[in-house]
Amino acid sequence: MPTLVLVRHGESIWNAEDRFTGWIDVPLSAKGEDEARKAGQLLKGYEFQVSYTSALMRAQDTLAIMMEEMGQDMPVIRDAALNERMYGDLQGLNKERTREKYSPEIVHLWRRSFDVPPPGGEALKDTAARTIPFYEAAIVGDLSQGKNVLVAAHGNSNRSIAMALEKLTPEQVVSLEMATGVPYVYEVDTSGKMKSKQILT
Repeated sequence: MPTLVLVRHGESIWNAEDRFTGWIDVPLSAKGEDEARKAGQLLKGYEFQVSYTSALMRAQDTLAIMMEEMGQDMPVIRDAALNERMYGDLQGLNKERTREKYSPEIVHLWRRSFDVPPPGGEALKDTAARTIPFYEAAIVGDLSQGKNVLVAAHGNSNRSIAMALEKLTPEQVVSLEMATGVPYVYEVDTSGKMKSKQILT
């Protein structure tokens, strides 16, 4: 039975500074590099035939560190369909100061609703609309061939994949938290249907 593992990238320097990152290409923090190393150590013993990541360096670097820790070399497919949610006018802004400017209620709505986008940005619904078709076409295609797949991406792109895998409603997916550097291990059948889920910590 194929295995699909989703890992949100390790902490970035803007995660550490509590800033909206989105599509801005910022590197991992030292803590984020450590989280990526730990994820690789937790996945030792798993054999992957292919990996996927986004077009952003924090996800690509997380994957590279994990592969080094696992001692595995595999094809890496990079695609912007797996990019983080685009936060538009909020990108680069400190989250607490943004709450002070717009109100905590408005910022919570932008961050935790399914279909309300921040100014100039994507709602989670929009992220899912680009991530899920890519998942179904490319990643499920590999799973259907019996390949084990490793995905190092972002909180919202991975939540979108989890939404498809776990058959979550919009109300359920907005409350799904995926911590940085934590592997989510799904056993699936060759049609991509989830059979089991395990979180490695």
